[in-house]
Amino acid sequence: MLQKLLRLLVQLGWPMRFLDPVFGGWNPFHPARRRDPYPSLREQRERAPVHYSRALRLWILTRHADVQRVLRDPEFSVERRTQLQPFAWMMRGLHPDFVGMVRTNLLMLDPPDHTRIRGLVSKAFTARAVERLRPRIEALVDELLDRAAQLREIDWIGDFAGPLPVRVIAELLGVPLGDRASFVRWSHDLTALLDPFSGDIRQAERSYLALADYFREIFASRRREPRDDLISALLASEEQGSRLSEAEILSVCSLILTAGHETTTHLLGNAVAALLRHPDERKRFCDDPGLARSAVEEFLRFDSPVQFSDRVSTQPVEIAGRRIEAGQLVICHIASANRDPAVFADPERLDLGRRDNSHLAFSYGQHFCLGAQLARAEAQIALSRFVQRFPRFDGDPERGQRHPSVTLRGFQSLPLDLAS
Repeated sequence: MLQKLLRLLVQLGWPMRFLDPVFGGWNPFHPARRRDPYPSLREQRERAPVHYSRALRLWILTRHADVQRVLRDPEFSVERRTQLQPFAWMMRGLHPDFVGMVRTNLLMLDPPDHTRIRGLVSKAFTARAVERLRPRIEALVDELLDRAAQLREIDWIGDFAGPLPVRVIAELLGVPLGDRASFVRWSHDLTALLDPFSGDIRQAERSYLALADYFREIFASRRREPRDDLISALLASEEQGSRLSEAEILSVCSLILTAGHETTTHLLGNAVAALLRHPDERKRFCDDPGLARSAVEEFLRFDSPVQFSDRVSTQPVEIAGRRIEAGQLVICHIASANRDPAVFADPERLDLGRRDNSHLAFSYGQHFCLGAQLARAEAQIALSRFVQRFPRFDGDPERGQRHPSVTLRGFQSLPLDLAS
């Protein structure tokens, strides 16, 4: 009931700062903390790094070691999330195909099903496979930058950071680029699955059903005429060994679209905002685009696109002297872990040359992000070419419109002047 009330208040734009006492220090809905969550996370990490919220009936972990342990250990499950609040009430009365997609989603499966499905899909995301995509990513980046050059004033999200990942995913899956507008809309709607408070689950259901119909037509076409793309490969594995059902393939394609689009868009948006706020590091990057590899890792650490993940304890576990009972929900605050001074020197400072950057932005353990190599390649190519092409770009992140999600952190719009 509390989750339903919170979701309604968020959608109505209610001033959520009044909930501070209820949340016991961790109120992700507070306007100031949504603009900049890191001071309050630092306070939480120092004061109560393993905290139980009676209001939300869940545990909140904010230290790197604790978050890494929970993400790694099999005693913490993802599969049972669909049976707990707030996920249980989200699924009530929804279309069975949509509920089935949620339950067979890689993000919500434990082994052995997770191992089986991930093993079939992971071949498309190896370092070698991503390197084969690199020339096409470079061409897509240059095309978008050429178009931006004609505009001078752009919305970094709408004109670049949003379209790029969708185009790359379309190339990977083997679907027409002309359908990318629908892909963007469906992807945006499906992020409700990552954020039960600010997302519209009914709209997510409608978009998934439309997406499923679209993919079924593509599947039929690929069965008749296979191509060198991921969908053809997944269908071939299904037909050769009956190892993937059509429902599982639909779930995989939906996840690739949603996770690969939204998170990479937010990575690119947060990176440019960080460069605008840190002129010394911006100049450093402009002077040495060879920093792209370490810079992208630092952008991921400094302002993580995915703020937190969650797990369910399958048995009683003790962390830092606190007992977590079986069946309790645990929030692993990745953004806080990525600024833990026990792991990162001077963690509040943006350092594009940072070494030994063991951030958790791509999660950890068996659920380490399947598309991490692809996201890294996209960001390295896009950001290095952008700063070379437009070294004088200017803008004010405060003028940007923040994404409404609590789980995801990024921008819906970020105006830039490319020739200041």
